[in-house]
Parts: sequence; structure tokens; C-alpha cells
Amino acid sequence: MTRPPPGPPDPQPSGPHDDAPAGDRSEERLTELERLGRWLDSRTGLAGFARTALRKVFPDHWSFLLGEIALFCFVILLATGTFLTFFFVPSSAPVTYEGPYEPLRGAEVSAAFDSVMAISFEVRAGLLMRQIHHWTALVFVAVVILHLCRVFFTGAFRRPRELNWLVGFTLLALALAEGLTGYTLPDDLLSGTGARITYSAALSVPFIGPWLASLVFGGEFPTEALISRFFVIHILFLPGLFVAGIAAHLGFVVLHKHTQFRGGRARESNVIGPAFWPTQVFVSTGLFFLTAAFMALLGGLVQVNPIWAYGPFDATVVSSPAQPDWYVGWLDGALRIFPAFEPTILGITIPSPFIPGIVIPGIVLTVVALWPFVEARLTGDDREHHLLDRVGDHPVRTATGVAILAFFGVLTLAGGNDVIAFYLSSEVEALTRLFQLLVIVLPIVAWIVAYRVSLARGRRAGTQPGPPRPAGRARGGTALRRSEGGGFEEVEP
Repeated sequence: MTRPPPGPPDPQPSGPHDDAPAGDRSEERLTELERLGRWLDSRTGLAGFARTALRKVFPDHWSFLLGEIALFCFVILLATGTFLTFFFVPSSAPVTYEGPYEPLRGAEVSAAFDSVMAISFEVRAGLLMRQIHHWTALVFVAVVILHLCRVFFTGAFRRPRELNWLVGFTLLALALAEGLTGYTLPDDLLSGTGARITYSAALSVPFIGPWLASLVFGGEFPTEALISRFFVIHILFLPGLFVAGIAAHLGFVVLHKHTQFRGGRARESNVIGPAFWPTQVFVSTGLFFLTAAFMALLGGLVQVNPIWAYGPFDATVVSSPAQPDWYVGWLDGALRIFPAFEPTILGITIPSPFIPGIVIPGIVLTVVALWPFVEARLTGDDREHHLLDRVGDHPVRTATGVAILAFFGVLTLAGGNDVIAFYLSSEVEALTRLFQLLVIVLPIVAWIVAYRVSLARGRRAGTQPGPPRPAGRARGGTALRRSEGGGFEEVEP
């Protein structure tokens, strides 16, 4: 009987990292971590995704860390907010304060105010958590705005990232709403005054204003449903939208890759920088702990929102001075300086808060949100861009951004006109007239100056059309030549 010829030898595994069958490697040689990894991968298929994520490249520039700081602030807000939720009572029901703060003992306050006082004076580390939460909210909005400014001025919103710009702008709007609802929860006199202003702005919307205000506030202000409704919006509805928005934002970043600044080996077709593992992960981890430490330092050393000094909310009393947190100070300023103008259209009288509180900021913010599409239409540029512009390379964009910042800056200062008048020993009316002038003139001047400066810088750099840069040595410079003896001597150019 003839034996069949021997076949080729069985292939041998080339190393311990090959995806070989289970029988090719003894189970006794696997560590517990490797067994767990194989078990998870066999049921989830995450190994390929993890390898791709660990190889992701991050551009090496400090401005790209602003988005990470915003994300870390959101994590800190979730952690400290969860702690505060265990002790906060979201109710406007009247109770008698019996806590350790003597000036308010025996006063009638809401259950929400009483619980915040207990957090501040009776819960261990409660005041620290409150202040870390409040300071982190202030920094969070600031970092989100700085991140959006970086994206705007460098043109990172251009195709194919227009949708991600809209997602980022929506996250800013959610941050403002989150801050406003959280600011109202302590039910003190200052936050109650801010809620009254918000109610007036919502009520001023023609046709739907009364229904909108009643839906959000639970009836005619002040209402007992206000705290409970804002509490649900603050801890459930808005955070859910935030998580979805952040996931979409990061998903677009992964899909479109990072943008990067021009120079070196950077091209439209690559991303130059360290990989997530093993470099960027340690940078990000260190940045997270630095952010948390800075927030803890602020919360422990710098007082913010001392509600015991303001007292409980009383609808018949208005605190003075009454300034909201900085990120909505521009809205208060717009309401303060806009003239008492109530036009009647089709028999409907438009309340005076509607134009400064809804129309004007709505128009400006809509322009900002739709700017990627506006710029593409104005320039006719529909190409994909993965390299960033230098700030000032696009004069119209730079001038428009500076003008919008000047506009909101003036409104924010106008929101503190009474405080500024006190420290300057001047009349509030005079400052109001000054801000009414500045809110129109300053953005126009800022636009012209920024445009001219950007155009001049572009001409010097050769990125903008204009007369060529004059040849010859720089003004005030000296031409030198190396002598045979090793020294230098001045020569004529």
C-alpha cells in the first residue's frame, strides 16, 4: 500500500501577539489580564477599536488642550454635583431655619434655601464642594468660549467640520442654560432676582411668551414649582443633552481627524504629533489632575456665592447690587441700557425686554452659529481644509470675531453699571448713556481696526494682495561680515 506524500509542515506562530487559534498557545501561559482581555474581545470585539484609539495622533500645540480642559471641568461638575444632590432639597415649601447661622435663625425660608445652608455649615466638606462646583461652572463656560474662539479665528470650522461647529455652539448654549438653572436653585435673594429677569424676558416673547413662561416656571412668577422644575432641568435634562453633544463632538473629531497649524511636516493629508499611547494619555491625565487641583484651590480659598449674606428670596425685595454670573451678565446689560421702546405691530404691543433680551442677542448668536456657511458663500471656498489659518490671515473673519467680542464685552460691563458708578463716584444715568453709545460705536471701530491690522500683517507675510514688501535691510539694522581674524566688521549693504 502506497503512503501519500507528506504535506507541508504546519505553520508556526511567529510571536505571542499573533491572533492564533486558542490551541496554539497554552492557557497556562496566559495571565489573568490576558484571559480577561480575550474574554471581553470575544464578546465585544473591542480589541480593534482599542488599537485604533491608542494610535490616534494629537497635534502638539497648547491651544488644542482647551477642549480637554472643558471636558475635565464637565467631569468635575458631574462629580461635585452628584455629591450636592444627596443633600439638596428641591422644594419651595416654607420652613423655619434652625441652623447654626445665628443671623437667620428663626427666619422663614424655603426648603431649598435651608438645605443649601445646611450643606454650607453642617455637611462635612459641603461648602468646599459647593464652591468647587460653582467655580468650575464659571471656568467651564470661559474655557468653552475660548475653545470656540480658537476654532473661529483659525478657521477650524471649514468643510468638513461645519456640523461639528454647530454641535460645539449648541454645547455653549447648553452650558449657559445649565449655569442659569443651577444659579437659581439656592433660592436666595440674588438668584431669585435673576430668575425674575429671566421670567420677564421669556414673558416678553410675542404670542407665545405667556405660555412659554408658564411652562418653564410653572405659572406666574414667583411659583412654588420653580425650584423643582429647574432642578429636574439642571440635573437630568440638560446633562443628558450634554453627554449626547459631547459624544457627537468627539465622534466628529475622530471621523474628520484633528486640524493642525501650518509649518514643518504638517500637510492637508496628515496629522503630526504624539500618539494617544504612550504619550498623550499621560499629558491628558496630568492635565486632568492639574485642573481638579486648581478648582479645589479656588473652591477652598476664594469665596463665591455666600447665600447667607444675601438672605432667602423675597418677591417684594430686590437685592442691590444684583449682578448674575459673568456669562449671562451681557443679557442683564442689554436690558439695562436699551431704551424703553414698546412698538405696536398688528395690534400687538411688543414688551420692551423682547428686543434687547431676545431679538438682538438672537441675531448676533445666529450669525456666529451659521458663520461657516456665511464665509463659504462669501469666499466661494468649498474645499476641504485640515490646516489652520494664523489669526489674522482672514481679515473679514478676524474683524467680525473681534467686533462680536467687543459687543458682548460692552454689554457685560453695562450689566454692572451700578457697581461701576459706585466705585467711580459717578451717576448711573451718565454711565448708561455712555454704554448706549459704546455698544454701537466700539464694535464698528473694533471691526475697522482689526480688519486693517490683519490686512497689513497679511501683506507683510505675502498672504494678502497689496504692494510688495520693499527690499533692502530692515530699518535700524546693521549688516555684518565675519573677518579673517574671527571677528565681525560692519559693511554697506
